[in-house]
Amino acid sequence: MVNYCAIIGCNRTGGKDKVSFFRLPAVITNQGEKTQELSEKRRRLWISRISRSDLQPASYPFIRVCSDHFVNGKPSPLYPEGATDWTPTLNLGHPKCNTEATPTPDRENRLKGRQQKRKTDNTETDSKLESDEPEFDCKTCSFEEERVSACGTKTTRASQTDLGCSTLKAMESELNRRTVETMTLKDIVAKTNISEETFKNDDEKVKLYTGLPSFVVLMTLFNFIEPDLTQSANSALSKFQKVILVLMRLKLNLSVQYLADQFKVSQGTVSKTFINTLNVMYVKMQPLIYWPSQEERRLTMPMEFRKYFGLKIAVIIDCFEIFIERPSNLVARAQTWSSYKHHNTVKYLIGISPQGAISYISQGYGGRASDKFVTNDSGFLEKLQYGDVVLADRGFDIAESVAQASSEVIIPAFTKGKSQLSAVDIEKTRKLAHVRIHVERVIGLVRNKYIILQDTLPLDYLISSDGSTPTIDKIVTVCCALTNMCKSVVPFD
Repeated sequence: MVNYCAIIGCNRTGGKDKVSFFRLPAVITNQGEKTQELSEKRRRLWISRISRSDLQPASYPFIRVCSDHFVNGKPSPLYPEGATDWTPTLNLGHPKCNTEATPTPDRENRLKGRQQKRKTDNTETDSKLESDEPEFDCKTCSFEEERVSACGTKTTRASQTDLGCSTLKAMESELNRRTVETMTLKDIVAKTNISEETFKNDDEKVKLYTGLPSFVVLMTLFNFIEPDLTQSANSALSKFQKVILVLMRLKLNLSVQYLADQFKVSQGTVSKTFINTLNVMYVKMQPLIYWPSQEERRLTMPMEFRKYFGLKIAVIIDCFEIFIERPSNLVARAQTWSSYKHHNTVKYLIGISPQGAISYISQGYGGRASDKFVTNDSGFLEKLQYGDVVLADRGFDIAESVAQASSEVIIPAFTKGKSQLSAVDIEKTRKLAHVRIHVERVIGLVRNKYIILQDTLPLDYLISSDGSTPTIDKIVTVCCALTNMCKSVVPFD
């Protein structure tokens, strides 16, 4: 099959001319999103440079461009973008100028016909225009008239016509370039469909996708985190989109595939962005889980606690568990098995202040660990001060440990060995249950607000090869910190 060059005006063929022919660049789809976008852009630019009205998508596989249209005789590689021969640049259908001064016989006949018409018309205006503006054929750039210079010699305006044709072609090339740029920008805008404007003046959408109460709170969080987020020229997502991606994953437990489709990026980009942004949020948001001082607690103690326990209540504690995948290692499987949940779990100790804010969250422990062991090992006792009172459930047999910190723990009365509780114990247990229920409400709020905590998390989130905090601990800490940015479940009155 003989190859023909697709450039207008180029007569090169593969049979008789010693030139090389190159196909229209293909769209590369298996080397990442950046490469695919760049190859699509390059293909559009080639089609724009060829600039043929008869081109159809069905004919793209048969398009060839010869080496005469490249500075170095062949196209440049895809990278770097904008190289000298990234697209054809030479002889892109420029008219071939005929610099001969002598007109052809056919043109002489047409010239005589026009002169005869001017004579019969006998109008001064037409005569003046004809003399001032000699006509020429732009298709071949051969002049139909000669011009007499000031010195009386005959000259042609071939050089001026060359300049005019070149200018016209340059303008056409610039128009094509701007058209391609506009198409590229439209693609970029279409990909960045999630932005600040998406959530502005729509608090319900903010609650749905992030769990935060309003757009103002969302922007406050973003402005707090934004300085520590990384952003390069090749980043597919903006800083705001990275934060929203993490919040949507925590709030709705969306799959990586869905987020990739939503943000128009690859699944690898979603996974990498989630981990990197979560690390930043974990470090920046830890101060939001705040242990108040005794004076701060006294000034803000809810009336319900004042009525039953005075002003000494420091914290209400409880444990909650998160399901994880079944480990293949038998030791890990035994350590994470929870006889209470009948599943492999990770256990966390959580403490809330009387005001309803989460004031303490421990690192994760295997579901087999007891509440007493988690309390003694997590460093919780170091938070207590002299005279503090801790409210807990029956499983927290930590009276001795708390007493060593000069504090007191109040738990419901045991019925073991008794036929029934005394009236004093019943009243004490009723008062305790009336306020201790708030920690259960907070745990339910965290789990219901951020649905990722209800799912069975993969074992990859538990791995920490370098001794750093596991991803599952970071997820729990960030979810608790985000919950503290919402309205408390404990009324002050």
